[in-house]
Amino acid sequence: MKDNRYDSLKLENQICFPLYACAKETVRRYTPFLDAIDLTYTQYIAMMVLWEKKSLTVKQMGEYLYLDSGTLTPLLKKLEAKGYITRTRCEQDERSLIVEITDSGEKLKEQAVEVPAKMAQCSSLEPEEAAALYRILYKMLGKTVE
Repeated sequence: MKDNRYDSLKLENQICFPLYACAKETVRRYTPFLDAIDLTYTQYIAMMVLWEKKSLTVKQMGEYLYLDSGTLTPLLKKLEAKGYITRTRCEQDERSLIVEITDSGEKLKEQAVEVPAKMAQCSSLEPEEAAALYRILYKMLGKTVE
């Protein structure tokens, strides 16, 4: 009689592993496109939020990106050093730090606009499969998307 008690510990039975491996592989595929515009993947997703929102608090940015302030602070310092953002204390609440995109950061969007299309060419998913995966992943995060 076979003992199946440890089957739940097999790597092949974990949903977390293919998610982890796909995330890692996806970031690896982004690297050459992002190297060309001098951004890391995490800097790129931060800039994506700023291209859309223009200005927000560090806390709001962390909520969008699922990152804590300990991860965001050095990332934002580097983006500020590159001239893409400014960070200023909120006048109403000194504890809040406001992050705003600069003109230089806005101009970077013109270089980045081709990255999603280049990444789409790296995927073996059909558009319908990619849309379904997108919905499933956000469902796992507890969010509903249309």
